[in-house]
Amino acid sequence: MPKAEVFDAGEYFGIMQVEEVEEEEGGDEDMQEKMERKANPGNELCYKVIVTNENGLEAANPNSIFLIDHAWTYRIEHASQQLRQVPGLLHRLASLMGIDFHGEVPDETVVDQVLEDMWKYNQTYQLSHGTAEEKVPVWYIMDEFGSRIQHSDDPSFAIAPLFYMPQQIAYTVLWPLRDLDTGEEVTRDFAYGETDRLIRKCRLLPWLPGVFQDINHFIREPSDEHYQTILDENKEKLPISIKLPMYDTDKVFKVYTDLQQVLQNLTHSRFEFTDAEQEADILYSFSHFKDYRKLSEERPHVMLNQFPCENLLTVKDCLAYISRRVGGSEGPKWLPHTFNLLTELPQFISYFQQRERRGEDNHWICKPWNLARSLDTYVTKSLHSIIRQRESSPKVVSKYIENPVLFHLEDVGLVKFDIRYIVLLRSVKPLKLYVYDVFWLRFSNRPFSLDDLDDYEKHFTVMNYAPGVPLKQIHYDQFIPLFEKQYPECSWKSVEEGISLTRRFVDALFQAAL
Repeated sequence: MPKAEVFDAGEYFGIMQVEEVEEEEGGDEDMQEKMERKANPGNELCYKVIVTNENGLEAANPNSIFLIDHAWTYRIEHASQQLRQVPGLLHRLASLMGIDFHGEVPDETVVDQVLEDMWKYNQTYQLSHGTAEEKVPVWYIMDEFGSRIQHSDDPSFAIAPLFYMPQQIAYTVLWPLRDLDTGEEVTRDFAYGETDRLIRKCRLLPWLPGVFQDINHFIREPSDEHYQTILDENKEKLPISIKLPMYDTDKVFKVYTDLQQVLQNLTHSRFEFTDAEQEADILYSFSHFKDYRKLSEERPHVMLNQFPCENLLTVKDCLAYISRRVGGSEGPKWLPHTFNLLTELPQFISYFQQRERRGEDNHWICKPWNLARSLDTYVTKSLHSIIRQRESSPKVVSKYIENPVLFHLEDVGLVKFDIRYIVLLRSVKPLKLYVYDVFWLRFSNRPFSLDDLDDYEKHFTVMNYAPGVPLKQIHYDQFIPLFEKQYPECSWKSVEEGISLTRRFVDALFQAAL
């Protein structure tokens, strides 16, 4: 039988409003140490939660475990819209965050302030089952009680999210780490589990201001051991060197595939499908192929739609590492400054603050390492947002191109667009790479401007997966004359020369991958 919910936090805890007294001046290092260790860093007027039960709390007592409700659960792309449309939500969050707001109609200034300050209150979790869209991280803000619990490097409590399946709802579990007496403060570690002093300082930056400009933002490539670890984790077996076979011009290739797209569209007479993988000349597989050695030893003639260690090019953090091998210390000009938030957080913060000091544009795009279709990808100019994004999943952050080349669509205006080329790797030694000159164009649906950063149809171009979103298409041979008309100073031939894969770049990439 389900048990009745008991709202008993008031029997154990109380919330106090306090005003921090400024510390006396002292040495910079001593002052920094005190500021880092004190509760509620960075706020003068704040709330604190204290133990009020006259018997205190025993850590070993099973009744000392509490559930905290959530005031707001959302995904980032819906945050702005919900603040404007959900009745009472903006008022509640503004009050929780100490933002002055008394109007009835959503105030854009207040909405913007909540969207910035929420990163001091946000927590996150993600589901381990479902579609890729359902696995996108969820963010939440605990209720007024949970949000009043302040930081300490020596916390008295710990918290963790709990998704309760019978109710299909998430709570936060709160439990004491030691016995507490009446009057002791309830604190938690905002950078829980982080032992590296510099990374802790970075992670606490949303609450405790700090300067990182003296850190060298230059990124060194990982060691060979880093790539070996990736290879070991993927359990790939590298192939032996083979000689490329020569085929008769009239040979019919047998294709084994588990992809419906291939089954439905590969209709050329020189291909026929087979259900027997062992007799196939071409393996076109959706799943990750791993035993390249066996394939190269036993069936060297078989062609595959994958190549060994391709994740060094398809996973975003590795692609950034490899790409920096061309273009000098700053990397190639076509690669925006990119940082791995897991391993290069101090360098990113340093670079961000240096740009801020120089008055340079500081819009960034934050992406998961290994997701496609713009999932869990966000444009922001908030440093706090980027720092906290690190907690949801492994991510890279790249400088957002604030002045992209735009294309004028008659019914829309000047929009962003991208060009996708199909590249076929036939051989590594000697390098044989083929580029299909029929490219695919994708367009945004709304005119570009550096605002409304959560507007997907303004800042992204992948429209063929979002339900109910129009997909604008122009064939490449129609696009070229239109582009040259809009940019008469640029011939398309010169543009193609600029965006084509150079031999030096390709060599660098594939030497690293193989």
